[in-house]
Amino acid sequence: MQVIPPQQITVLGSTGSIGVSTLDVLARHPEKYAVFALTARERVADLAQQCRRFKPQYAVVVDEARAEELRVLLGDEVDTEVLSGVEGLCRVASDTQVDIVMAAIVGAAGLRPTLAAVDTGKKVLLANKEALVMAGPIFQRALNKSGAQLLPIDSEHNAIFQCLPFPCEDLEAAGVEKILLTGSGGPFRTRAASELGAVTPDEACAHPNWSMGRKISVDSATMMNKGLEFIEACYLFNARPEQIEIVVHPQSIIHSMVQYRDGSLLAQMGNPDMRTPIAHALAFPRRIDAGVPALDLIAQGRLDFEAPDFNRFPCLRLAREAVNEGKSAPTVLNAANEIAVEAFLGRRLAFTDIALVVEKVMNRAPVVELSGLEAVEAIDFNARELAKQALAAL
Repeated sequence: MQVIPPQQITVLGSTGSIGVSTLDVLARHPEKYAVFALTARERVADLAQQCRRFKPQYAVVVDEARAEELRVLLGDEVDTEVLSGVEGLCRVASDTQVDIVMAAIVGAAGLRPTLAAVDTGKKVLLANKEALVMAGPIFQRALNKSGAQLLPIDSEHNAIFQCLPFPCEDLEAAGVEKILLTGSGGPFRTRAASELGAVTPDEACAHPNWSMGRKISVDSATMMNKGLEFIEACYLFNARPEQIEIVVHPQSIIHSMVQYRDGSLLAQMGNPDMRTPIAHALAFPRRIDAGVPALDLIAQGRLDFEAPDFNRFPCLRLAREAVNEGKSAPTVLNAANEIAVEAFLGRRLAFTDIALVVEKVMNRAPVVELSGLEAVEAIDFNARELAKQALAAL
């Protein structure tokens, strides 16, 4: 009997919530998967612990100072080569030995290594929505050229993927009338609007259903996360904005739905645990154990749905405006939001002023074509500078 060697996996962002969940799933299937490389930005001690357990060939950190810190922590007990910087990230994402890349670096920092994985034809598990938001057309061209397989990890996009026929290159030809993108509404769905200005970072990061990093948690609280997912869905599923409807579903049990021409409405359901979409994408088109308990519908009892409140959550409106504007507008939206969220987490900006900063930048930044990766990075840089100016003016 032929022995199939384990698939080699690079986990970009291994110390974040998605990275940790990915390693949990991988550990359940050592005969199927082996860790080739792990990467982190600042959590060097956590990365060292992961290296001791999974023994990757490479580990990558943000700069040489942290690389030396990691080398000292690992000592001679782990034969892992330590790299640093964007070059190191791109190297472990594109290495010829790598079969699968989990792209879980949060924000714009994940753009280049994710694109490097796509350019070299990997199976890419995309948890970094900002990469598509910033450079959707560039990713689409790279996918067409390399033949890479891009599988969505966000629970909502993974749910849509599961509810569509495979492959599905044309929604209308497949009989799809509408994609229903669900969102919990975050921790402030029912909080009085007059109280939102006093929201603290810890309150914003206390999501009722999901355990996530602080930046994504704040995006969920403002519902910018759903706006970014709206933009990402347009690129992932070749959908026009009018083909996607956002539905608030507080329980986070139905992760998204697809409505068909014949009246059918297909929904993907499950407990709110990111290990489910991770395991689905890892093994696709097969299924493997994710370590997630089955959903008990009787115990759940009820499922609620409501329309989103665009006045309470102006970031949703801004995201829709950005995708309708197209070109560089989503890139600008994402960059301004990253700066505004960072300022909020640093207690230098009120929660309700996050959307204000983003809107000011969108009104000032020119809308131009995305001619290439360097152009995207220049647009991103300019938008961040405008956001810093907007912060200083408040």
